[in-house]
Amino acid sequence: MPGEAFEHVRQAAGEVLPAAEYRTELYDHLRRMEGVVWKLERAQHFHEPDTPSWVAMMSGDWDRSLALMDEMRFADDLPPRAELRRLRIVEMPPTPYLQWEIVLLAARTRAGERARALHARSVGHLESRAPLPELLILTRDLMYEILYDEIGAHVGGRRITDAPVVEGCARAVAELYAGAEDMVAFHDREVAQLPPPAAGRILSRPGHS
Repeated sequence: MPGEAFEHVRQAAGEVLPAAEYRTELYDHLRRMEGVVWKLERAQHFHEPDTPSWVAMMSGDWDRSLALMDEMRFADDLPPRAELRRLRIVEMPPTPYLQWEIVLLAARTRAGERARALHARSVGHLESRAPLPELLILTRDLMYEILYDEIGAHVGGRRITDAPVVEGCARAVAELYAGAEDMVAFHDREVAQLPPPAAGRILSRPGHS
């Protein structure tokens, strides 16, 4: 069952990689991958100060945020021989971050990614103990639990190679994905007509100025 699959992630052994090492290892895999790559996103806010469009959104300049998004080359981010299927769990009304990301993911979907949206109420029965993990599943025996700190900044990934755990998660994400909605259609119905998101604070990581 999906709930058991995600619970096994929390119990599985894995090696924690710092952000730079995680990205290097991941991109090396993605360059050589074929087939389907699954990504599960659950948190409703992430901290992305290295993305100019996000910074503009958080600063209250929505028009500039959208203009900077238009300049991003989404097709260049996709695996050259694999299909990226992203399942984005959404709570409505969206947080400012999620509103921005849905616009971004709709653009990525138009560029070739296969992103879908699923309302959080559809996974509530799977979250009695904890929210769904943030996952990236590459092969039958390789996935990463993507790690974030207290403010939603990416800090690395936990490599998990236990095949039964990975395969169970892949099946669970695929099952949820099958019941989700195409991101472009979701964006056009739920997000396109919203007013600009409220500006936010660009926080420093705890312990940093």
